[in-house]
Amino acid sequence: MSTDSAITSDLSPTDVGGITLTAPILSGRKSRLMRKLSLLPILTGFLTLCVVLMLVVVLWNIIAGGIGGLTWEFLTANPTEGMTKGGIFPAIFGTVFLVILMTIFAIPVGVATAIFLRYYARPDSRMARLVRVAVNNLAGVPSIVFGLFGLGFFVQFVGRGIDKAFYGGNLAFGQPAIIWASLTLAVLTLPVVIVTTEEAMRAIPRDYIEASYALGATRWQTIWHVVIPNSMAGILTGGILAVSRGAGEVAPIMFTGAAYYLPYLPAKLNDQFMELGYHVYVLSTQSPDVEKTLPLLYSTVLVLLLLTFALNALAVLIRMRLRMRYAG
Repeated sequence: MSTDSAITSDLSPTDVGGITLTAPILSGRKSRLMRKLSLLPILTGFLTLCVVLMLVVVLWNIIAGGIGGLTWEFLTANPTEGMTKGGIFPAIFGTVFLVILMTIFAIPVGVATAIFLRYYARPDSRMARLVRVAVNNLAGVPSIVFGLFGLGFFVQFVGRGIDKAFYGGNLAFGQPAIIWASLTLAVLTLPVVIVTTEEAMRAIPRDYIEASYALGATRWQTIWHVVIPNSMAGILTGGILAVSRGAGEVAPIMFTGAAYYLPYLPAKLNDQFMELGYHVYVLSTQSPDVEKTLPLLYSTVLVLLLLTFALNALAVLIRMRLRMRYAG
């Protein structure tokens, strides 16, 4: 009797949203759903494999086409014969100089902005909302727009204002220069630094902050001795992402400091410079014989990738050492 009632209970209709469903129908829908979900790992794995294969193909194409041109002369000499021969040392030097200046400008401003948003501004204040809107909008602005902004604001407004104030109107800073290119890239990479730093600060346990206040520390002492050391890994992560993006940008520096060719290295902040990304653009579009410069083009792209990886590896190494230091 009990078995019959159990069977009757299992087969009894169920009302769902006005539709009567029996147990076999529900079981069939559940099995179909489970079969579809079982295909999800296969689909995501296939798509991941496609992305990895595309990356491998691109890297292999660059390595195969450029490894033969990596010689000591190529890395240390200046371009010659209309940049169809010679080396790319001025572009390597200019890229490293540019990235270092960009990092010096971007990280302090980005960290200060994140500290303001996290520990000084009220979340619902007008200033905090305005800053967050500005950061979100900056993250979506095309890079060419940053180049035009740098030309109009840094070069024309700030640079010529400095010339009028300190150089009697003579041309010194009111022209494209490496300082204006680095400041333009710093503005471009600010959203990355701000967001990663703020997320790192948000992950700090609240007990650390309260313990610091309980010991009599001021807000600034707490930020300097507790917040910044514990969020240093996030700050350096933002710096790594900024370096990765800034080293490969061409559009922002076309108007603010990059030069087609220079026979000297930039020694002052108001000097122009050669840069690897812009050099690749010149070789592929402005060369009198593109086919002849193709091996040089591949080798330059390979050097740019290796240089970016090296700068990122250096930042990762510094982050690991600081993490071990503060963890110990």
